[in-house]
Amino acid sequence: MTGKLYIVSTPIGNLKDITLRAIETLNEVDYILCEDTRVTSILLKHYSVIKQLISFNAVSEIKKIPVIIERLQNGQSYALVSDSGTPSISDPGVRLVSEAVKNNIEVISIPGATALISALTISGLPTDSFVFEGFLPQKKGRQKQLKELSEEERTIVIYESSHRIIKLIDELVEYFPNRYVVICRELTKKFEESWRGFPSELKEKLNEKIIKGEFVVVIANKSWKV
Repeated sequence: MTGKLYIVSTPIGNLKDITLRAIETLNEVDYILCEDTRVTSILLKHYSVIKQLISFNAVSEIKKIPVIIERLQNGQSYALVSDSGTPSISDPGVRLVSEAVKNNIEVISIPGATALISALTISGLPTDSFVFEGFLPQKKGRQKQLKELSEEERTIVIYESSHRIIKLIDELVEYFPNRYVVICRELTKKFEESWRGFPSELKEKLNEKIIKGEFVVVIANKSWKV
């Protein structure tokens, strides 16, 4: 009997933000695939889950996929988790899911937290239609993508790291001067906070702060008025 591949969402910060079904699944599978075993071990220890972890990240996934597919075909089951949030959303997993589907292996979603949706729901901006860009290119193609996005009619959601958030705000001043923006930092964590305003206003606010953590940037659609 062919095994199953479970795509398991884990908390994006607060360890309590995990579903009962996710904990049950992690207890039942044969193996857990994770980006960083040290990070996932913290979650598993918190919920007393004892299971073999296999490192599965952007560097190792291509090499490991054939072995995982073979084991799935032989009846073993796997849970795929990322360091936080939902796997395959700006995280490893897309290739594995694609190969599983090609090989008629059942893929089951165990839904839960994702920073993208969390940021949208607290932004106060239109959510009926939006575009998710994940992380923008660090260098090549970044300016071209920003220019194209400046013509986008829908709400835009972008992920950014602490290393580039000031650079991104400078780019928003250039490409989105009249679009209202909400910046969310460390969602669900102890020091969660959000800033709202036009890019020039946000630049002034954030230049005064020590910037750490992970960011979700939500840019209002063209027709949005404060």
